[in-house]
Amino acid sequence: MYKANDYLVYKKDVCKVKEIKKNKLNGLDYYILVPIDDDSLIIDVPTDNRMGYIKDIITKKEAEKLINSIPQIEPLSNIEDKYIENRYKDLIYNGTREDLIRIIKTTYLRNEERTKNKKKISDKDFNYFNKAEKYLYNELSIALNMSFDETKNYIISKVKELTK
Repeated sequence: MYKANDYLVYKKDVCKVKEIKKNKLNGLDYYILVPIDDDSLIIDVPTDNRMGYIKDIITKKEAEKLINSIPQIEPLSNIEDKYIENRYKDLIYNGTREDLIRIIKTTYLRNEERTKNKKKISDKDFNYFNKAEKYLYNELSIALNMSFDETKNYIISKVKELTK
């Protein structure tokens, strides 16, 4: 069971446990969660996690292992434009941290190709790139004890170093 001030992942959002309260109507204990990137939002979630939406934050050791594996994670391939958004949605909401990296790589490469061909960057690629970065870097930033921007810069420099 988590305690006040612990971090956890609720669905895909990294949240801080503000407190634990008992619901007066049903007598169940609830986590009062605040997403780290939106402190105006408060989420009440039963502590029994019967829906399976709560999971632990990645550990620092697991985070480093994941970052070191980024060069080996392949972007998505052979997906027609009209199906790519469905694939992104599936990976965002049902996928793993590795799948978030796949989305980041895929959208980055697709937008780089568009820019090279003097075409407009795709809104859907741009939006899914930002979503995947948010979910991944928010979690890694807690594990690595860095800010979002520090985490992003650390990962970029580490991947450059690994791919030399």
